[in-house]
Amino acid sequence: MTNAVIDTILSRSSAKYYDTTATLTDDQIRELVQIGTSAPTSFHLQNWRFIAVRTAEAKARLRPIAWNQPAITDAAVTFIVIGQLVDTSVIPNRLAPLVASGVMPESMVPEWEIPARDLYMPYPERRRDEAIRTATFGAAAIIYAARSLGMGSTPMIGFDFDAVAGEFGLADDEIPVMLLSVGPERPGNWKQKPRRPLEEVLDLV
Repeated sequence: MTNAVIDTILSRSSAKYYDTTATLTDDQIRELVQIGTSAPTSFHLQNWRFIAVRTAEAKARLRPIAWNQPAITDAAVTFIVIGQLVDTSVIPNRLAPLVASGVMPESMVPEWEIPARDLYMPYPERRRDEAIRTATFGAAAIIYAARSLGMGSTPMIGFDFDAVAGEFGLADDEIPVMLLSVGPERPGNWKQKPRRPLEEVLDLV
C-alpha cells in the first residue's frame, strides 16, 4: 500500500532542528488549524482550542515555562493545543449547522444530546478523557498536514501545565494537552525511528 497520504505518515519524525529565520503567515496558521479541526470528535462536540504562539514576545513568555525547549523559539509557531472538558449542553449549537445544511434532521439532535449527557456529565474523568482525546486528534491532523506541506513538527508535554494555563489565559474547563511546534526544518533531523514489530502490538482475532 502506498500513496501520498501514507508516504506522509511514514516519513514523519519529530523535528529537533528548525529554520529559525522562517515564518508562517497568519493565513498559513489558520489553514493548519482548519485542517486540525476536521479531525473526529465525539458527538460533534469539537471541544478544542488552539493558541498559536508565533511572535517573539509570546515565544519568550512560553519558553521558560516549557522546560526551555529550543523548539519553542526556533520553530515558526508553537500551538498550545487545548482540550475543553465535555459540556453536552453545547451539542444543539454544534449540530445547528448540520441541521441548517440538511445533513441531519432537527429531530435527531436530542438523540445525540441525551445519550452524550448520560455518557459524560455524571463522570468527571470521562469529561477529561474526552478533552484529551479530542485535542490529540486535532494535533495529529496538524502534524500530518505540516508534513505534507514540507514542514516539521514537535509535539511536547514537557511544560508547566498550571503556568501555561495562567500565562495564556485558559479557562477553568480547559486543559493544555500538549505543545506542538511547527515550521520549516533545517538539515540534521532524524528519519522516522523504527517501531516495535507488529507481532508485539497486533492481535488478529
